[in-house]
Amino acid sequence: MNDTPKDLWNRRYEADGFLFGREPNAFVKSQAHLFKAGMDVLSIADGEGRNGVYVARQGANVTSVDFSEAAQEKARGLADEHGVEVTFEQRDVYNWDDVTGDFDVVLAIFIQFAPPEKRGKLFEDIKRLVKPGGLVVMQGYRPEQVDFKTGGPPNAENMYTAELLRNAFPDFDIQHLVEHDSVVDEGIGHSGLSALVDMVARKPEQP
Repeated sequence: MNDTPKDLWNRRYEADGFLFGREPNAFVKSQAHLFKAGMDVLSIADGEGRNGVYVARQGANVTSVDFSEAAQEKARGLADEHGVEVTFEQRDVYNWDDVTGDFDVVLAIFIQFAPPEKRGKLFEDIKRLVKPGGLVVMQGYRPEQVDFKTGGPPNAENMYTAELLRNAFPDFDIQHLVEHDSVVDEGIGHSGLSALVDMVARKPEQP
């Protein structure tokens, strides 16, 4: 019987240590001023919890979502270590239809397991789940990452560019959108010079 993607990720997360490290993603940390006490924040594909737990440490109410039981077990332990409460939800990120969504911030860091044929629906759900006036905070790899081989899938078509993100969020107020090559040090999963694109975009207020 062939392994499912969930089986493969569970096996990766069951290994000793934290696959992507215990510290938050550097871009998330650089945007700490956005995460206010009492905000409702959704962290998509949050894995072992490094980003969700960090945001919770800023005082936000965090919902950390991942489909891997092994990842969420580590994430719960990390939250306990830091003395923060996080709502953990095991969910396939392609199945949000039962969630109404009223989040102040949706955090989407390296969610590039989504191929182009599924990316559109995932982005539409992200836009729906953030409330009017709320923010999408996103970091992804650019196609050049395939040559760097320092993290992410080996599929250039899964990667983002600034133009792709601008076109995917046409009605949002793009507050920050930068392509850059930077060294990433996030466990053995993301390590070394990487081709990145960062975005912060605000959903328009309802008329």
